[in-house]
Amino acid sequence: MTWIIQGVLSFIIAISFAIIFNAPRKKLVACGVVGMSGWLIFSVFTLVSGDSVQASFAGAFMVALAAHILSKRFRMPMIIFSVPGIILLVPGGLAFNAMRNIVENDYLTAIGFASKAFMTSGAIAMGLVFAEVLMQLIFRYLRKRKTATHIT
Repeated sequence: MTWIIQGVLSFIIAISFAIIFNAPRKKLVACGVVGMSGWLIFSVFTLVSGDSVQASFAGAFMVALAAHILSKRFRMPMIIFSVPGIILLVPGGLAFNAMRNIVENDYLTAIGFASKAFMTSGAIAMGLVFAEVLMQLIFRYLRKRKTATHIT
């Protein structure tokens, strides 16, 4: 039951951010699906590995793959689908706790929160980049295969 609730809520949140970022109305459901898939992958990896940094990488990788596929399918920019999907994974709570502890002069605790926020942000960026590289390799292979079959 928890997975269903998380899926529905992440779908609604992704759609809400898509509305804020002026995504086309006809593509709001697709934006919600991208966000929901990224969040569910994040949740599964957090449950399995216990490490939110690795889970953020996996969730961002899934968001980027889904966004890339949908952007090709609908012939729209990838950013329309990836931004609402990636917002769910951003470590805003960690960054807030780091800044709060800095203000309270608890620097040792702040360093822990800040390093976790930086590692999570880096994992999200790496997930986006790795998925982009993978999709470029796949499309390059398909393009070469398509031209090779036209020549023969």
